[in-house]
Amino acid sequence: MNEKTPELEQAIALAVNLLPLDKVRLVERVMATLEDDLAQGEKRPKRSLYGLWSDVNISAEDINEARQEMWGKFPREDV
Repeated sequence: MNEKTPELEQAIALAVNLLPLDKVRLVERVMATLEDDLAQGEKRPKRSLYGLWSDVNISAEDINEARQEMWGKFPREDV
């Protein structure tokens, strides 16, 4: 699963041969483009959760039963 594309391999081979200062400049440029890419990704509209539970039917009896299961032994004396 660690397969690298030929373009990535070529870029790595070129970057390895750069001078240290040029490597720093390369990293700065790549980080700037990464910031732009991430900023664009955040602008996608978020999916609405309205109606997510519309097909689920929960009765008051179900809620009371769940409450009884959760809180039935509260408060305990040993705590």
